[in-house]
Amino acid sequence: MNTIKVALAGAGAFGIKHLDAIAQIDGVEVVSLISRDLAKTQAVADKYRIKHVTTDLDDALALPEVDAVILCTPTQMHAAQAIACMKAGKHVQVEIPLCDAFRDGDEVVRVQRETGVVAMCGHTRRFNPSHQWVHKRVAAGRFKIQQMDVQTYFFRRANMNALGQPRSWTDHLLWHHAAHTVDLFAYQCGSPIVKANAIQGPIHPELGIAMDMSIQLKAANGAICTLSLSFNNDGPLGTFFRYIGDTGTYIARYDDLFDGKEEKIDVSKVDVSMNGIELQDREFFAAIREGREPNACVAQVLPCYAVLHQLEQQLNEA
Repeated sequence: MNTIKVALAGAGAFGIKHLDAIAQIDGVEVVSLISRDLAKTQAVADKYRIKHVTTDLDDALALPEVDAVILCTPTQMHAAQAIACMKAGKHVQVEIPLCDAFRDGDEVVRVQRETGVVAMCGHTRRFNPSHQWVHKRVAAGRFKIQQMDVQTYFFRRANMNALGQPRSWTDHLLWHHAAHTVDLFAYQCGSPIVKANAIQGPIHPELGIAMDMSIQLKAANGAICTLSLSFNNDGPLGTFFRYIGDTGTYIARYDDLFDGKEEKIDVSKVDVSMNGIELQDREFFAAIREGREPNACVAQVLPCYAVLHQLEQQLNEA
């Protein structure tokens, strides 16, 4: 395979992050852009010199030159669209979350095994240099995680995206934002989650979702995780990870890493870029070229969604 030709679905905030990332990767070309508003999609396509523009994913899947698809569409569409891509013979990377119902994620994994294409989910925390640095330290036996303390805080009392623009769909603390940490905790510990508990605050009268949530996790090796999530927090915004271990404490803020005394750790040499999205995309394209399973393939991340399913059942019964 020479140039990998990609269709990207979703020209919003995260779709643009992927377009910027792909621009840094040799041997990859975005040949089709799909989004629901044709005029806005055309404007983005013009900026990135993408020739094919459509509002229908099927139009892009019908293009024989398309090798792979990246899905940055609303959560509720992820599983069905990923399956459609695979059945069309296209490799697919679907942004996190893989699904918002475990049965749908399970079906994605089944179809991937049936078709044999590369199918990956955008669990970006696996690729951020900060978390990679910790992962390598754990793998080398130099650090054992005792506890992860994680805060995921946003201010979204209205239905807005990361750019402050109105959203046509509703985000979710459990099935989207908690997915990052649930997967990362098991991945970093190298141990499956064996116990999970959750409580949530009041349901928003218009959005129909909990705006605050607290989750506790325990891995088979004894490590624990405490995760606090909110859409009511008026700054600072983002997700902040504190790793407490046997030989140190580390604080990860996206691609940056600090020790427990707030001394910055140089992670610039961990990988070829400091951009987690770019590193995620590089892994996807490398897996396609090498005919292998990528890190964060759909089968690897499925246990995360089994835990989210369990937590959802708890919350519904409470």
